[in-house]
Parts: sequence; structure tokens; C-alpha cells
Amino acid sequence: MLHTRLTATERERELETLELVLLLRGGVPKLSFSAPPPPAPAPAPAHRLLAPKEIKPNPPVAKVSVGCIKKPAMPSKDAVDVPSFASTQLALLDRELKSEVDETSQLISNHSPAGLQRAGLAITNLVVFSQRTGLGGKTVLELGPDSATSTTGELPEHGIRTGDIVLVAEQPAGSAKKREVRDLERKGSRGVVTKVQRGFVHVALDDGKDEVSLPGRVWLVKLADEVTYKRMNQTMEKLQGMVEAEYSSLMRVLFGLSSPSPLPQDLSKDSQLGHLEWIDPTLNDSQKDAIRFALASREIALIHGPPGTGKTHTLIELILQMVKRKQRILVCGPSNISVDNIVERLSPHKLPILRLGHPARLLPSVLHHSLDVLTNTSEAGAIVKDVRAEMDSKQASVKKTKSGKERREIYSDLKQLRKEYRERERKCVSNLIGGSKVVLATLHGSGGFQLRNEEFDVVIIDEASQALEAQCWVPLLSARKAVCAGDHLQLPPTIKSLNSKANPRPKDESLPVITGMTLETTLFDRVLALHGPSIKRMLTTQYRMHEEIMRFPSEELYGSKLVAADAVKARLLKDLEYGVQDNEDTSAPLIFIDTQGGDFPEQNEEDDKDNPKKGKGSLHSESKSNEMEAALVMQHAGRLVGAGVRPEDIAIVTPYNAQLGVLAPLKERFPGIELGSVDGFQGREKEAVIVSLVRSNPDGEVGFLGEKRRLNGEFSPLFFPSPL
Repeated sequence: MLHTRLTATERERELETLELVLLLRGGVPKLSFSAPPPPAPAPAPAHRLLAPKEIKPNPPVAKVSVGCIKKPAMPSKDAVDVPSFASTQLALLDRELKSEVDETSQLISNHSPAGLQRAGLAITNLVVFSQRTGLGGKTVLELGPDSATSTTGELPEHGIRTGDIVLVAEQPAGSAKKREVRDLERKGSRGVVTKVQRGFVHVALDDGKDEVSLPGRVWLVKLADEVTYKRMNQTMEKLQGMVEAEYSSLMRVLFGLSSPSPLPQDLSKDSQLGHLEWIDPTLNDSQKDAIRFALASREIALIHGPPGTGKTHTLIELILQMVKRKQRILVCGPSNISVDNIVERLSPHKLPILRLGHPARLLPSVLHHSLDVLTNTSEAGAIVKDVRAEMDSKQASVKKTKSGKERREIYSDLKQLRKEYRERERKCVSNLIGGSKVVLATLHGSGGFQLRNEEFDVVIIDEASQALEAQCWVPLLSARKAVCAGDHLQLPPTIKSLNSKANPRPKDESLPVITGMTLETTLFDRVLALHGPSIKRMLTTQYRMHEEIMRFPSEELYGSKLVAADAVKARLLKDLEYGVQDNEDTSAPLIFIDTQGGDFPEQNEEDDKDNPKKGKGSLHSESKSNEMEAALVMQHAGRLVGAGVRPEDIAIVTPYNAQLGVLAPLKERFPGIELGSVDGFQGREKEAVIVSLVRSNPDGEVGFLGEKRRLNGEFSPLFFPSPL
């Protein structure tokens, strides 16, 4: 169990880790210290899988094969064959999508609505409260609990979140299970969750759903996101069909066909850059160096930002400097939260910025920069607004109409109005995008029709080491220059297809493929291996962790280059402003608690013969739990609260979903406490984070927790890289 203390502010400069507790199997005594400990003796054999130096390196860049004939292995510095790369990516993406769709289909087919709801994948016993026209002309359903089954008027416990892709369908009667996704889609409506509150949930339906008939009790089910894969496939197909004469200078560098343009050794004296007037006077030297490097680079620049080093802070200054140079910038990230974080920080600078994306997936604080909202509030949007009002009036009249003929006429009118709405909206959108110096979107969102003919001087990709490479190519295919920021020493994207590391097979087996390539290899990783450290600058001052917590990742992953800022290097929980007791739980930044022995056995759900959820289509497939460790977590959380730490300043994190269920009672005991999986805490900050590692078995096996990049994620829980 790792336990760290972190500030709750959104500003990276103020992120401070104050305490860490680790429940770790293997004979480690309880430690409490504030000064650097003496060198530790060699670890016991039970710890071997946790020793970072024993983690196997990533597999080397592999071979190209056409049919059954294999070419010799290419050195890591050699060029990548672009058609082979594209066909390999297409095969891997097809396999990954199939895995996601199959998983969803199996879950829906094998479990009751109530079971899916308990697993966080559905909400049951709903009725349609109202229907209206939302942003973008989309039909929005307001769904709430059926009064016949709810006495409180509140939704039951569920795991549906804003931005989830769901299917709304008539709820099966009784305990019927054997349903398949295609049957649900035939009877229901697919959409995106736009709002979730205690008493209702809003769903914006996909285009083409003018008429929705859901008279009885309904439920909604979370689905796999096929749209993202469709966009990546389209991009890879374009890449596959290009001839070398069409490759841009950036493409040639990214595939090793050309070397990056050389730069002066001392960029601070580069006459072409000129004198830089820093907008943010608090930037440290490594941040300034990274910004100079990114401005001077002609094709590609990598900004390596370890946890807490102010990567986003650096990108904001870079964007502002580029705007001063009259450059137009497209900023992307693999997730909506990664993009919205940048929008929030750019907003105070009063730039003409535009955020593309479905309003349902955006943070409320950035909605006023969103395309949908600006379309409605701009002068050009006035006529669009009138058409939308008429559509709302038509929608309202449907319920009052009993005649089938009149109803069909209303839906016919709605169809025409929707067409007019979209035409006027398209013109308005074009004007808004053309007037924006900085456009922000998710990686797959940047491939939408809105940006089809737009040109940008630079594409900036944040969290590039957490994105699939095919995602990155959506904005990069037509880019002139790219800046990629991330940390390749944290976890890569999580891949669901179990056999994705096997050699891929394209649909057309005559196409060339690259053997050994996996979706886990990111653009950041591959380009760094291709061109070496000359294309990268690293941020070295971290503002998040006490220096004791920082020591492990710094020494084992970052070449001992990290330095803790003065504001955080010695701060402890007892130093919190609102007054916390000074005791052994609040005066040490790092505590290890040993859970070795027979009293703390892990439990594998699939080993439980009485578990109805085991096997194919399991709600928690291969997940593990540890009830005794959970009891220890609860005890420690109680001690922290007893010492004066506020529950809302504490988070409990575990890499296993099954353990979340065991820890659930903590929410009732301490309502303000946050409980979630590692991926749920990406970009989040808390004063204290307790991480339950779960593993404890006679063989000393720790599974994926032995991956040193995963341990790095555990030690820096504000940027958890991907689902575990």
C-alpha cells in the first residue's frame, strides 16, 4: 500500500507530496523517517520481482516480413518502411477493437441488468422524463428513476460517467440474460452521456435519431467506443496509400527516412530565436531550455516531463511564445481531460482559442471555449438559434399528437429543420475555426470534418507517451512540425487484446507487416529510439513529491537527475495549514507496512469456484483482492482522519478492480474520501493517497506490479498512466 500526500490544487507548481505508505509483501519492517536512510542491504528473494533493475527491457524494433519471407532484423536507427508500418497498425487495431467489442458483448450476454449495474456498466429501472434538442442539434433524453421502483427519487449506485458511450433500450423483464449488442441496438438508441446527477442522467443521441419511442421502463448500458478506431483506421489507410513523394519533411524524420535538422549547441545564444521575453517569470532553467528547443526545432521536439516537473506549465509558455511569433497551433491529447487541462490554463491569457469536441465530454470550466457553445453565442449563430428553437417546439408537440399521420408530418418537418440547422451551423463553425490562433481537440477528434481544410504551423501532443501511435498520426498526417510531451518511463497505453503481442495478420495476407510490433510501442518511444536523445529535452525540477518519495523513481528511471523544489522537498502531513496532529502517521513522508504471511492472502476471483462471475465474460476478469490488506487500509485511513486529515483530502487507490469492491465500505464511513482504480486518478491531486497493492502469495509473485514503469506510476499517483 503506497500512501502519499499531495495538494489538491490544479497548479502543477504547487503539487506537493507529503507522505507515502506502502503495503508491500516481503519482510519489510515498518519504517518512519525524514532523513535519507543508510544504504539498504540486498533485498530478500521474495522481493526479486519488485527490483527495478531486473525488469526486462522493451523488445527491440523488429523485423519486416512479406508473406512467408522474412527480411533481416533492422537496427534501431534504420528507417521504418511506411506501408509495412501502416498495414501492421491496421491489423493490430482490428484485433484490439474486436477484443473490446467481444468483451462488451459477452458481459451483456452473460449478466443480468442488475449485475451489470453493480459492475458499473449500466443503470436500470429508468423512464424518459423529457426529450429536447441539445447542442449540435442532437436529441437529448432526460432519464430518471421509475417511481414504481424508487422511493427516494435518486438513481441507484452505478459507474456511468459523463462522456460515456451508452445504449438506451427497453429493459428486459425478469432475469433475462441472453441479449446481444446487435439486438439492443436494433431496439434502442446509441448516444453519449452529457450530464449525471443524483436524480437523473442526460443522454445526447447519435445523429439520425429523430424519432425515439421508449414508452416503458428503460436501461442504459456502457459500450465500446468504435468511433476512435474508425478514425485511426482511416488515417492508417491514408498512410498506407501514400507514395514517398507525398511524404512531408516531418513524416520523413518520424520514420527515419531523414535526420532532424541540426540545431546550434547553445540555443540561448541562437540569433534566429532572438531574445526571449518570458511571459511566466517563475520558469526554471530546464523548462526554459525545453521551450527554446521546441521553438528552434524544425520537424520534431520531444519534451520529457517526469511526474510533477511542470510539463503542462511548460507547454502553456511554449504555446504563448508561438502565438507571439504569429504561429497557428493545434493542441491535442489522447483524452479529454488532458486537453481540458491545457484549455483551463490558457483561458486567463485571453487568446482566441477554440475547443473542439462533444460538450458532454468537456469540463464545465472550458465549455465557454467549446465550438458548440460559441456557435450558439456568436452573431452568426443567431439564425442557428432560431432554427433550434423551432426544432424544440416540434419536439414538444410530438407528445401531444395522437394521430400517426400528424406525428409522421412532424418528424418530416424535423428532418428538414435538422438539415437546415447543420448547413447554417457548418458556415458558422468555419468562421469560428478560421479566427482561432489555438485550436484544441483530442487526437481522434482532430480528424473531424471541422479541420479538414485547416492548416497549422505546429501540432503539439500532450501525454504523447500514453497515446496509441495511430492516434497521433490523425493530426500529424498533414502537420509541418510536431512537439510531443510526455513521459515514456511511465506506463504505455493499456492494450486489451490478450494476444496483441503475437505477430499481426492483415486481412490481405500479401501485405507487408512488421513482426514484433505492438500497440504498446508509442510514437514517443519509437522516435526516441530512432534518433536518440538529441531530439529530447528533460524537465528536472519536480514540484510534487517529498524528496524521500522522489528518490526511487529518480535513481532507477531518471538517471538521478530529478531535484525536489524547496517548497516540497521537506513538507509533511503535519504541516497542513488547517492543523494536523504530529504523530508517526503524519510526520514521515514514507512508511512501509509489511503484509507478508498467511494472514494477508490475496484472492483470485477466477480461483473461487463459488463465484458466478468467473471465466469468460467475467465482470472482474483475472482481478484480485485482499480482504485483510483492505482492513489495514481502512485502519490507516481512520488513523489519518483521527489525526485531523480531512477525508476529502484522502484518496485510496488500488491496481485491481476486485479490491475496489472490498474497500467500498470506506465511502460510507468517510463520505468525503475518494476511492478508485489507478487510471481514475490521472491528473488528480490529494494530500494523502493510500495505494493497496493487494499481492501476497507463497510464491512471491507480483505479476504486472513488477514492471518498473508501473511502480513509477504508483510512486507518482497524480499522473497514473493507464488502466491496470
